[in-house]
Amino acid sequence: MIDSKVIFEMRGINKRFGATHALRDVKLVVRSHEIHAVMGENGAGKSTLMKILSGVYTPDSGEVLLDGKPVKIDNPAQARDLGINLIYQELSIAPHMTVAQNAFMGSEPRRALGMVDQREMNRRTSEILSNLGARFSATALAGNLSIAEQQQVEIARALVHDSRILIMDEPTAALSDRETEQLFRIIETMRDSGIAILYISHRMPEVHRLASRVTVLRDGAYVGELTQEQLDPKRVVQMMVGRPLDDFYQHTRRTSRGPERLRVEHLAGGKVKPASFSLHAGEVTGLAGLVGAGRTELARLVFGADRKTTGKIWLDGEPVDIRQPGDAIRLGIGYLPEDRKHLGLFLKLSALENTSMNVLTENSYAGVLDHAALRDLTLATIKRLNVRVTGPSGIVGGLSGGNQQKILLARWLEIKPKVLILDEPTRGVDVGAKSEIYKIIHQLADEGVAVLCISSELPELIGICDRVLVMREGELTGEVNGDQITQEEIMALAAHVEAEPLAL
Repeated sequence: MIDSKVIFEMRGINKRFGATHALRDVKLVVRSHEIHAVMGENGAGKSTLMKILSGVYTPDSGEVLLDGKPVKIDNPAQARDLGINLIYQELSIAPHMTVAQNAFMGSEPRRALGMVDQREMNRRTSEILSNLGARFSATALAGNLSIAEQQQVEIARALVHDSRILIMDEPTAALSDRETEQLFRIIETMRDSGIAILYISHRMPEVHRLASRVTVLRDGAYVGELTQEQLDPKRVVQMMVGRPLDDFYQHTRRTSRGPERLRVEHLAGGKVKPASFSLHAGEVTGLAGLVGAGRTELARLVFGADRKTTGKIWLDGEPVDIRQPGDAIRLGIGYLPEDRKHLGLFLKLSALENTSMNVLTENSYAGVLDHAALRDLTLATIKRLNVRVTGPSGIVGGLSGGNQQKILLARWLEIKPKVLILDEPTRGVDVGAKSEIYKIIHQLADEGVAVLCISSELPELIGICDRVLVMREGELTGEVNGDQITQEEIMALAAHVEAEPLAL
């Protein structure tokens, strides 16, 4: 049996940002040879605690112990010297530098005359990459690598610094199933070598598979610690949100639907083969498929973000010509992209600026914006969606993932959409925010909006959709309704095989 010993402790950690009490008397115990998950809603304090551990922030009070001795971590460089490294969800790769240069950035080996020893840097990086099972070289340009490979570069950087504690923040958010399995093998190898892994994730199956223990935070406070044997999804969720979520989806499938709102015939472009389908008022329609099936590409064709090669679109029975997103928006078609930070939000702008940009013309007179009207509109939408932001002037980049997603939803609500396309609407948000987003989706459907929801989480599609369209290799392969909306039926259409039953 591997000897797992306590190597790091945080006791009574408190941290304020102005009037906001981000952490209250939080504790954390980290052991070697262990994967320790930290869970909580967005805004629960996970990121703040990890940034204190990695030297980005200093606590207002509390005690930090390394190997039983008090230490003060004032900056990230000091944390690295102590063997503590943090890999952010947003990777910090320099694309025009080689893998080795990225791995050794800021700590390059030197020759006698002070010149960088490139050969030694490549040799040591190659050795680490070999141990990680990487399929790229130390001299490859980092910008040419996939997201999963860039993540391995980040891990290599941590191993260069002889990590004892490695913090991983939502590491599988942008990975395929195959890439996720490869990452899990790497994580387990590092654990077996003695490194302590702190793993932040909202995905319960991942936590159950990897973690020996789980620490749960809520509203900046320590709620409790569970061993793997105690990990029950309902129990963890209740600890995270302070209430049971047995009625998580709260959805009764509609047996009748409203009139046809959007009809697509033989729409094709890029990897998408001619596709025909319709969306109805008051209905939530899912779009499922394996990674690379063409779901996002089909949505972008409908929205005019990509150019179609063939196909026609009707809205409320009238033919429409959508050549660019502006055409779709004027018709009342909204599209929430899967990558909210790079394709959706303007992180340095305010909530008002982010939510109102599609309705500026309607709220201006003689070229002058009606700021009072825009403010009132933003306040109403923020209240409706329960966005936790200081007000219309609050900067979006400082919000949690769930609140950022609701700001993006607010933008589309302000155009009073007839059709709303949601691409991975709950990616990277916690269970509490997911529940709120599901309610918003069903409220929109109740108001007559036709909703198309793309999701990689089959339980999500099964829980919130009235019917599900399925794609495979750029082609719509079928549709499931009512009692047919099961993981087995969806997977059979998505993979063209008789799928084994999958556990929810």
